Amino acid sequence: MTIYPKELLRSLYTTMLKIRLCEESFVEPILGGEILCPVHLYTGEEAVAAGVCASLSKQDYVFGTHRSHGHYIAKGGSIEGLVTEVYCKKEGCSRGRGGSMHVIDPDSGTIGVVPIVAGTISLCVGAALAIKVRKQRQVAVCFFGDGAVGEGVFYESLNFAAVRKLPVIFVCENNLYSTHMPITECRPNTDIHKIGEPFDVQSYALDGNDVLEVLEIARQAVETCKAGQGPVLLECKTYRLRGHVGPDDNIQGTHTDIRPDAEIEQWKKNDPILRFERHLLNEQIMSTDDFDHIRKSVETQIINAHASAKSCAYPSESELTRYVFK
Repeated sequence: MTIYPKELLRSLYTTMLKIRLCEESFVEPILGGEILCPVHLYTGEEAVAAGVCASLSKQDYVFGTHRSHGHYIAKGGSIEGLVTEVYCKKEGCSRGRGGSMHVIDPDSGTIGVVPIVAGTISLCVGAALAIKVRKQRQVAVCFFGDGAVGEGVFYESLNFAAVRKLPVIFVCENNLYSTHMPITECRPNTDIHKIGEPFDVQSYALDGNDVLEVLEIARQAVETCKAGQGPVLLECKTYRLRGHVGPDDNIQGTHTDIRPDAEIEQWKKNDPILRFERHLLNEQIMSTDDFDHIRKSVETQIINAHASAKSCAYPSESELTRYVFK
């Protein structure tokens, strides 16, 4: 078993907690009508973003989806910038133009987050092609859900990346549902990692709720890509603990969440943060006091971010076409 430095393990835990607490901090403002844009919460899937992004350098690129707050934070994006953007204020990371589903932070390598299903996969492959043409030692990572593997662009991108041996890591966050449709009703074969086989792409199926397993395989994928032997496909099996969009799909008279209660409860027991806490305690790497200290620090940061966001102004109507390229 790989022995990781204590500071790395502490950093992984802090990243996961930042994502979780930031996501959960949106629940009340959404229900209270303070946040009006659609918000797809990442609660329950934190180990994927934390593990993959911990294997990357600042110079590596990340592309995301409609559920990408976790990727943004794990890659080093500002919590204040994210929170302010979700309120659609002009000091947000996308200047208030993007809301929850269009967060960006080029300084940390978060290049593009787009809600169109599979919309950033080909963009990520284009970035990987640019890396290869420039002979740079970087990788490009695209995160997408299991629903995206039903789109033709995924297969075209996988094929092109394989032919050119591009430094791109395809990360499928398989949470078993495409919006509200279970994967068993979408695919005759639910082993998404096997899609890479006919393209001769190195592919892995891993426990997406085990941050150390994700980190270990992601590191291998990065080295494969930087050695000119990419691409790599990772299927990370995980589960969202909140609704498809917003806190709950069964509020305000709607009942669109068809997931069995027993299934949800079972996945709650598999919570990636609680699992990692147990590991850190059992290995005597961190204590409950350590957890409390980190939690209080992160909570303070998030409270301040919300207060700052609420005090910011919305973009002016006179700036409607600013940042628009004609």
